[in-house]
Amino acid sequence: MAVRDLIPWGRSSAPAPRSESTHPFLALHHEMNRLFDDFWRDFSPPSFEANSFGWPNVELWETDKEVKVEAELPGLDDKDIELLLNNGILTIRGEKKSESEDKNRHMSERFYGRFERQIALPTEVQEDKIAASFKKGVLTVTLPKSPEAARKVTRIPVRAN
Repeated sequence: MAVRDLIPWGRSSAPAPRSESTHPFLALHHEMNRLFDDFWRDFSPPSFEANSFGWPNVELWETDKEVKVEAELPGLDDKDIELLLNNGILTIRGEKKSESEDKNRHMSERFYGRFERQIALPTEVQEDKIAASFKKGVLTVTLPKSPEAARKVTRIPVRAN
């Protein structure tokens, strides 16, 4: 669906006719509308689901001994979060619930509802030693590397020519 299909009024692609009675600012307004219509023509907007934007935001880093994942989950409690590890993929999922009734809300730009984020781990980990903590809206998952994965790392020296 094109964005222009969502606009309840139509605009012609022809430039606004210039007459002596047309105010210059009104003519500029019509011309700007035409330029934006031309720009957005045949543009399909992205999906606005939570998963398409990668929510929650995460950071992943790796040391010689472990992999760490941090996820920002503001407004949630630890009981609202579920962590799963399956075939090298860490899944963070849960639900953020609204604290007020919709009938009292005039406007909302906050995200509510179920979410799920899957993160492919860069190496094998020891599943029985995984630890997770949740503090001030930040989930930290520590995944110790398996001994086999730690041995597979080979450092290659780089020489300048």
